[in-house]
Amino acid sequence: ELVNTFAVYKAAVNQNRKGARFLGLHLEGPYFAYNQRGAQDPKYLRNPEPEEYNRILAESADIVRWSLAPELPGALEFGELLASAGILPSIAHSDAIYEEVLDAFHAGFSHVTHLYSAMSSVTRRNAFRYAGVLEAAYLIEDMTVEIIADGVHLPKPLLQFVYRFKGPERTALCTDSMRGAGMPDGESILGSLEKGQRVIIEDGVAKLPDRTAFAGSVATTDRLVRTMVEVAEVPLVDAVRMMTLTPARIMHVDHRKGSIEKGKDADLVIFDDNIDVSHTIIEGDVIYGN
Repeated sequence: ELVNTFAVYKAAVNQNRKGARFLGLHLEGPYFAYNQRGAQDPKYLRNPEPEEYNRILAESADIVRWSLAPELPGALEFGELLASAGILPSIAHSDAIYEEVLDAFHAGFSHVTHLYSAMSSVTRRNAFRYAGVLEAAYLIEDMTVEIIADGVHLPKPLLQFVYRFKGPERTALCTDSMRGAGMPDGESILGSLEKGQRVIIEDGVAKLPDRTAFAGSVATTDRLVRTMVEVAEVPLVDAVRMMTLTPARIMHVDHRKGSIEKGKDADLVIFDDNIDVSHTIIEGDVIYGN
């Protein structure tokens, strides 16, 4: 199914049409910590093995980011391989302690996928306390993070905490949306239509049927910016930066995306005081609006 996804993506990219531009594929898993699996199907979780991930990498040149738990056996070597290939290794669904995150950072893991979601914080082992991924994300100054700022995954205090201590230059906003985005409340599927997990969309978010965990987001970009401004009370300029230039820098496409400058792609979104979008312009072509 993953190989088929690569083929579908390639076909979509090669369509000669006006509209959204794809910047590459982000693979999330299957190399995750079982205890931090969240809504990930546990039967697919495993450690990274060269025979498998090299075969996957050989199938597609469109992978630009791969999220995994760095404490798993073989994960650091895999991260070094990704970084050397220009692919961003990112920390996600991880039970790592601070020291393991620091080793991962030196191996190329410079980013944390959806901060606070499915990752370790302070733990105790035989009476001794250990800092986790969360603390490491704040302590490692050059580590970048992203947050699902839909107003559900993270409450106001945590949105403000991330903004204050990581800042708009190192914090990106992420929808983490699944196929339920833009759809009415009810049932949906996370992942593969044939082998994915059934989820419920309610309260502005996707959940597992037993409601024990969120199962991705149904947010759109305008909602993230609106949440940061209206809920987290972040200045509009900083909220927009976290949705544009900062993620562009993280993905190394800021030479053509993320800000309004001569020579860059003319990608513009125009919105009103309520952050309701009136116009979408892609590479100078008006895709939405008059």
